[in-house]
Amino acid sequence: MTTTEIEVPRGLKGVVVTETALSDVRGLEGFYHYRQYSAIELAERRSLEDVWHLMLLGELPDAAARAAFLARTAPLRRLPDALRAALPALAAGTAKGGPLAALGAALTVAAADRGIRPLYDTAPEQRIEDALFATALVPTVLTALHRLQHGEQPVEPRDDLGYAANYLWMLTGEEPEPAKARAVEQYLISTVDHGFNASTFTARVIASTGADLVACLVGGLGALSGPLHGGAPSRALDTLDEIGTPDRIDGWIREHVLSGDRIMGFGHPVYRTEDPRSRMLRGVAESFGGELVDFAVAVESRVVSLLAELKPGRELHTNVEFYAGVVMHLCGLPREMFTPTFAAARAIGWSANILEQAADSKIIRPAARYTGPAAPQPVPAP
Repeated sequence: MTTTEIEVPRGLKGVVVTETALSDVRGLEGFYHYRQYSAIELAERRSLEDVWHLMLLGELPDAAARAAFLARTAPLRRLPDALRAALPALAAGTAKGGPLAALGAALTVAAADRGIRPLYDTAPEQRIEDALFATALVPTVLTALHRLQHGEQPVEPRDDLGYAANYLWMLTGEEPEPAKARAVEQYLISTVDHGFNASTFTARVIASTGADLVACLVGGLGALSGPLHGGAPSRALDTLDEIGTPDRIDGWIREHVLSGDRIMGFGHPVYRTEDPRSRMLRGVAESFGGELVDFAVAVESRVVSLLAELKPGRELHTNVEFYAGVVMHLCGLPREMFTPTFAAARAIGWSANILEQAADSKIIRPAARYTGPAAPQPVPAP
């Protein structure tokens, strides 16, 4: 029996597989950053377009660079004619598969129409153009598909609105309130990238084969669709619904903790302190106020307290999904669009990682330890 040269933890936990200049998560400190800047500080002080520029082009823009970037990306938001014609059929054909399946199919059509070529055959400058095209198009496609699946016509993007405000405009057809547009923008910025999570690693593995950029994005979408990754915000809100009222909090939590059930919206594989994204989004939610926010804060407090009582030494804090669901609900996003909204942000981070991976010609090809029956054995006669 052969074995791999290096034994690694399940799930590759803590294994360093490459170097990156894009982001890092320091779980013991409760801190993460995009390039050299705190991601939370970026969410509090800058726009999504600034962070998009930082991730794909390497620096925060000044006023002139920001204006040039907006002029460069605004036309890319509009649906290409071939995709526009295909969207009704895609919306109907993917209705049972969910928004991410529909988005992946639509991006594939757009890539074929544009003639996006494999990363292996594409110059760095063209890779950036392809990345800008795909990431600019994602919000337009998501909202158009959502509206078509609900019997409404797509809403055209507006050049005078920023990324987040435009997203809400195209989703609802109504001018978004500035506070809600800013809240969604802060959520989007906080989820652009987050180290080598499952979807980012998936996108980079595909990029290492030299495949085209959109194929890499579609792979990332597949990973993000999992309930243990991007599918959690709506499930965290479902938890609040299931608890229902303040008098049921303690009983519900005790029952689920003692049963060993996963409490959606709590815990993270990297952070051993409070998730900084959750802390920021709690503040965003509290700026709106209301019964839902008060209830969410009460549930969070009791989960932490009861866990300390029932499972001493095991820290469990809210992760980004817990308050993300609350914020998106307060801003008028339907639950089926929570994970797609996550995808709209993460597509920017995926694209940056794909571009970085494309500069490395080494294909990612790990090994597995075989645990089946001893080989070789004679093949039995039929």
